Amino acid sequence: MTTRHLEAGDLVLIIGAGPAGLTAATEVLARGGVPLVVDLEAQAGGLARTVEHHGNRIDIGGHRFFSRDESIMQWWLDVLPLQGAPSRDDVEQGRRVPISDVAGAPDPETTDRVMLTRTRLSRIYFLRRFFDYPIRLNVATIRGLGIGRALRILGSYLAARLRPIRPERNLADYYINRFGRQLYELFFEDYTRKVWGVPCTEIGPEWGAQRVKGLSIGSAIRHAAQGLVKRDDSVEQTGTPTTLIGRFLYPKFGPGQLWEAVAASVVDQGGRVSLNHEVTGLRIEEGEVREVRIADLTDGREETISPDFVLSSMPLSDLVARIEGDRPADAVTAVAQDLPYRDFLTVGLLVGEMSPSITDAAQRRIPDNWLYMQERDVLLGRLQVFNNWSPYLAADDSRTWLGLEYFCSEGDDLSSLDDAAISTLAIDELASLGMIDADAVLDSVVIRVSKAYPGYFGAYASIDVVREYVDGIDNLFVMGRNGMHRYNNMDHSMLSARAAVRAMSGEGTREQVWSVNAEEEHHEVSATD
Repeated sequence: MTTRHLEAGDLVLIIGAGPAGLTAATEVLARGGVPLVVDLEAQAGGLARTVEHHGNRIDIGGHRFFSRDESIMQWWLDVLPLQGAPSRDDVEQGRRVPISDVAGAPDPETTDRVMLTRTRLSRIYFLRRFFDYPIRLNVATIRGLGIGRALRILGSYLAARLRPIRPERNLADYYINRFGRQLYELFFEDYTRKVWGVPCTEIGPEWGAQRVKGLSIGSAIRHAAQGLVKRDDSVEQTGTPTTLIGRFLYPKFGPGQLWEAVAASVVDQGGRVSLNHEVTGLRIEEGEVREVRIADLTDGREETISPDFVLSSMPLSDLVARIEGDRPADAVTAVAQDLPYRDFLTVGLLVGEMSPSITDAAQRRIPDNWLYMQERDVLLGRLQVFNNWSPYLAADDSRTWLGLEYFCSEGDDLSSLDDAAISTLAIDELASLGMIDADAVLDSVVIRVSKAYPGYFGAYASIDVVREYVDGIDNLFVMGRNGMHRYNNMDHSMLSARAAVRAMSGEGTREQVWSVNAEEEHHEVSATD
């Protein structure tokens, strides 16, 4: 319980200029506080920043702007208004999407500050074939898998429905209960290990509950059947499981465009956003943060401040490691330093066109926003086609701008490769999959992101020890994906920031911060679906 509450004029240090941190800054400003936002990176946006390379923009990880919370949807549109005319690719493809009917709504061909309405397509690449995602037991799927394998999948799904595993002890149990053992072994087992570096049996079922909300063969069949009767083309898509959402909002120049606009607005309203800055120490005395050291990474200078409150979205393990003065108990430190993370590599490849063998006639590229790479002979985890997120992400939309995503851990073989070797690996793998001609690559770049994915295994089982400790520091609040060590979507990080500022202001509780993305309504269907 916080003994004092935010008052006008209070200095609030916000660690991290991502969705959580910048949302918190706007909430602090609305209550009369003075936010100081610091971030390691040179750009605002955190994991949702957009990186530019030779005029081509990279969305790290791919960020759909969609939320069940209507206020979040409106918040985004207040920053970047919805398009009032078709985008370039809408016209080229004859695609009809919801557009704004507000007078003067921006035309994306002539205005940059605009939010696009996007149509989602994501598929699985397996056995050198494309499969629908989520998997559908239709003619195309049966043809791709073969009738024998398809029948085994159906049989194992029915068996899982009749005799589900109870209790669900790990992620393998979670997947098997919803898809059957055969489909789990084909499409989930190896891919999950590729992403996390550990088998599904070592990952908690909580990860599935947060990241595969509402998805099962049953929900996919129901969604497909409903689509035959009535298709929901709205952006809101009320009642559709998040994993099945077919439309979403997207900034013209990627997610970083929105967060950079928010950062500028924070500064305009009297806040401060310090990029290329790192929090190097937090001195705790008598259950409060008394001083914080902040280093300027551009010149090495360090300053010490005494904030009234601290809101942190930095990795929980790093936060605990930087605490000085009254140090946490050894048990807290031990759990925090062993919390698992996965790092992330994106290789941007510019090519003239993708291989004609995988594209439709007269098409330069596949139509997907992204592909899940289930093939076991490559390390590649996912393939983004940035042109399909927004045609304006590519400097020249007549060329294809790809993002190859790899998952690694600090110090492992992949992360230890230099950028040139990683680029070569990516080009060779994509060529081996028949997707490009290696000689057609015009440019490449490697973007490394550390601690991108908080893991639900290992020391995570004891995370409540760390949570109780940080919640016991009176003027310190954690929020966001890494701040809470919870694999949140962007909107959940924003909601956790709102809840943290409410708790800091005496309008809510710390428990409400931790309940974001954990309450039953966020899971959308019961565990028996």
